[in-house]
Amino acid sequence: MTCDTAKIDSQKEEIDAYRPFKESVVKRLREYFKIGLTYSSNALEGNTLTESETKVVLEDGITIGGKPLKYHLEALGHSDSYDFMHSIVSRLTISEKDILELHRLFYFRIDAEKSGKYRTEPVIITGSDAEFPRPHEIPQLMTQFVARVPALKSKVHPVVFAAHLHIDFVNIHPFIDGNGRTARLLLNLALLQAGYGLAIIPPILRSQYISAVALAKKGQVQSFLDFIVEIVWESQKDYLRVLKALS
Repeated sequence: MTCDTAKIDSQKEEIDAYRPFKESVVKRLREYFKIGLTYSSNALEGNTLTESETKVVLEDGITIGGKPLKYHLEALGHSDSYDFMHSIVSRLTISEKDILELHRLFYFRIDAEKSGKYRTEPVIITGSDAEFPRPHEIPQLMTQFVARVPALKSKVHPVVFAAHLHIDFVNIHPFIDGNGRTARLLLNLALLQAGYGLAIIPPILRSQYISAVALAKKGQVQSFLDFIVEIVWESQKDYLRVLKALS
């Protein structure tokens, strides 16, 4: 199976027909998808806040009874990282400093000392036999990761590039926690920089997502690329729906 990016590009043409977006439309699109991406990305990692509860936490500042404090902090942190992601879209580049800041904003309420800093201890993933680089290898691996970005970006379709960013980052697993969420923010940063809509992975597809990531870790990357293409396709349908309603 190969990535069917043509259908995504057709959607992008529909999106582009609405450009330039009014400032009010841009603001409402960002706010609408902030809730969806924050909810889904956290839910993929086991956070049990619902989408409506996430909205209440972010917009009203109200805690949800019976839910752990960490889940609320994850929602607030992801929201901050999401805003930062949008603030650097126009740069059209991705730096190591940007990656560290995405993680810092997400994680500083949970553990200020480890936020925005590479891990100094080994990590294991429960229920997985995946092995990750040793802590002392991470700084060099991240430098190499960022250095590869321009060349990779010039060789492949933007959606495929975004998917590779995600999987290459996850394979390094540079932080003690928050790697998946940072990877999905990087994925979406790359998509936005190329003019595509956000890719939101619904929690109902968690098992397929995890399986595709695991296969990619073993060198079988195509399944993950196909998965992300389908996610972008479905997400952009929703993006177009909202865009039409706002326009």
